Amino acid sequence: SVGKPHVIIKQVDGTACEPMERATVEVPSDNAGKVIEYLGRRRGEMTHMDALGSLSKIEFLIPSRGLIGARTALLTLSKGEAILAHVFDHWEPDGGPIPRRTNGVLVGDRSGDVIPYAIDGLQDRGIFFVAPGTPVYEGMIVGENNRAEDLALNVCRTKKLTNMRASGRDDNAKIAPPRIMSLEESLEYIEDDELLEVTPSNLRLRKRTLNELERKRERKKVQSSV
Repeated sequence: SVGKPHVIIKQVDGTACEPMERATVEVPSDNAGKVIEYLGRRRGEMTHMDALGSLSKIEFLIPSRGLIGARTALLTLSKGEAILAHVFDHWEPDGGPIPRRTNGVLVGDRSGDVIPYAIDGLQDRGIFFVAPGTPVYEGMIVGENNRAEDLALNVCRTKKLTNMRASGRDDNAKIAPPRIMSLEESLEYIEDDELLEVTPSNLRLRKRTLNELERKRERKKVQSSV
């Protein structure tokens, strides 16, 4: 398991400084505005721009932490055509926070396999990262909440058996496809209290503390110490 990546901070003349990189992006000119806007939100400063036929070559000065997860995002913005290259340039005082996700996560509250019936009844809570039949465990992140707080829920819930004929079947449930993230996207997504499990066949997000009651105790300790 790996945690949220952090850049190395260096003391320069008594000031905490972070690494700055010179990034070059080649992208179709139609998508140049989206690239400039995206890297601008990540504290990137455009320093030069050239036209290369139907392409635009754009240079930025940007903190190293602003490039975490950027390659995949740029490919999405440019429909797979962006080319990103970057190299260390200099050290600079910390320029402030970079916007991160504002939504909480959906966390499994027990072990088992994801049941279509359970997912179908929870789709209004957010976007899921797991498909029906996926093995999950307590503390595993199974989706992104529509709200800012984390939410523990049961994605292994089955229909109660009755003597009456069921009005519908699990295979009739209309379930949205899960959101699949790459390794780079996953590392950029997780927060300090979360981990990424990397195996040869799967990438799984989880909370550092798996038990929900223990997570609540930790949150209370943090709130009481503030």
